Amino acid sequence: MSGANDEGRVVVLLGSPGVGKGTQGVRLGRDLDWAHVSTGDLLRAALKAGTPLGLEAKKYMDAGELVPDDVIVDLVAEHLAAMPAERGVIFDGFPRTVPQAEALDDVLAAAGRRVDRVCLLEAPEEVLVKRISGRRSSPGGRVYNIHFDPPKRDGLCDDTGEPLIHRADDHPDTVRTRLAVYHELTAPLVGFYDAKGLLARVNGEGGIHEVYASLRAAVGE
Repeated sequence: MSGANDEGRVVVLLGSPGVGKGTQGVRLGRDLDWAHVSTGDLLRAALKAGTPLGLEAKKYMDAGELVPDDVIVDLVAEHLAAMPAERGVIFDGFPRTVPQAEALDDVLAAAGRRVDRVCLLEAPEEVLVKRISGRRSSPGGRVYNIHFDPPKRDGLCDDTGEPLIHRADDHPDTVRTRLAVYHELTAPLVGFYDAKGLLARVNGEGGIHEVYASLRAAVGE
């Protein structure tokens, strides 16, 4: 792995839904002044700006289809090209499959970079189900968790008093299906990076600060 103070490092965060990749990735990027790259964010920005890649992706989304790997990889390549070469990068939840990982390697190599470390955040399935299925959100965007951060009044937002929403894809049965799909797609990816000696496993079961300390140690920063 590159030295702790090297510039231009590339870190990949892997982990199932609900394990905290987004929260930890944003904090890591902020603290290190690295770019936090989520393909979901890239896709939304491209759609909003109406870029050629955004319009290409929109065709698939409007048809109810998944955006193909080559479009996603092109979005990543475009984003990297616009970034200073010395700035570190954190990929959050990308790549998701071995073909995406191989494509990312090619994109990075063309930019004179490589993946330095892959951090796999892990937590037991029951913990993840409670985290996701317990989420409730207000129409204004405030998010609660009935198990870990409940509202003062059951089912109502503390700020506005409006009824809280339980998203359909956050119901326990749906969450278990999402987790099963994740493990099916991502298990080979874990093996891919482990074989390269890049994988570090991070316990994602503790509190936010505890998990973050473990992540920083795994990244080596």
